[in-house]
Order: sequence, then structure tokens, then C-alpha cells
Amino acid sequence: MAALMTAYFVGTALTTVRPASPRTRRINAAALTLALGLAVVAIVGGVKAINSPRLSPGGVPFRTIGVMSFVLATVLLLAAIGDVRIMRFGLPRGGPRLARHLWRMCFALFIAAGSFFSIRARVAKVLPEPFTTGPMRALPILLLFGAMFYWLWRVRSRRALTVPVRHD
Repeated sequence: MAALMTAYFVGTALTTVRPASPRTRRINAAALTLALGLAVVAIVGGVKAINSPRLSPGGVPFRTIGVMSFVLATVLLLAAIGDVRIMRFGLPRGGPRLARHLWRMCFALFIAAGSFFSIRARVAKVLPEPFTTGPMRALPILLLFGAMFYWLWRVRSRRALTVPVRHD
């Protein structure tokens, strides 16, 4: 599911920066279907996980997994609403278009980085021992969100640049 979510966010981020065409409209329609399907799977999985008293094979309580499933379903549903808006009104211009691309790419990177850094043994194969502690494994995720929110703020709050016009 994480791989499909990552592919969804990367694909829709790519269609955001491409010029509108019949092909990008078809990709957006297919991506909307994928997002809604993944949201339904996440909600059903979340309900099952919350009602399970056991632990997952990794030792994490299923209730925690259930809550995370609901968070991911919410993000997917919000992204799907954005897709419907794009399909109905067309791509935004300027800052909002760049912000859409930015948050989708950063969320895809968050899923990929979270999948890697969540398992200590996997991190230990690649990085030295000091980087396998919990806070050091969480640091890249925090830096990623910090950079994303900074650039979203910059893109949204930036005024239009004046263009000098020469009169010869």
C-alpha cells in the first residue's frame, strides 16, 4: 500500500507540472480512482486493526497501526478532493501550482523515508551505529517536514516580482 501511495503522489505531482493535455487528464482520473481505492482499503484496515487486541509481527500494537491508517486515509481523501478540483477547474497557476507539486512530492518522500527509517536493522545495514538510535532515525523525517513547510510558506507568502520594462 505504501508503494502505491508513493506512486500516486509522485504521479499526480508530475501531472501538476506538465502542461494540461488529454493524457494528463486520463492520468489524473486514474489517480483519483487509485486514491479513493487506497483510502477505502486504509479505512477498512484501520477498523480491523483498532478492533484487534494483538500485536503486529513487528511488536507494534494494532491500535497504533489503525490510527495511522486513518491518518493516511484522511490525507488520501484530501488529495482526492484536490484532484477533483483540478479536474473540474483546471490546473492552478503560479504559487498554488508549485505548492501542489511540492507537498505531493514531499509526502511521497515522507512515505519512502518513513519506510526506511522505521526499522532499526535496515538503518544499521547502511549507517553507522550512532545513527540507529530513535531520535537520529526520526531526524530525517523532521527535517523533511521542516523543509516542506518552509517552502510551502515561501511559495504562498511570496509577492509577485515586478518585471522591469525598458522603453527604448
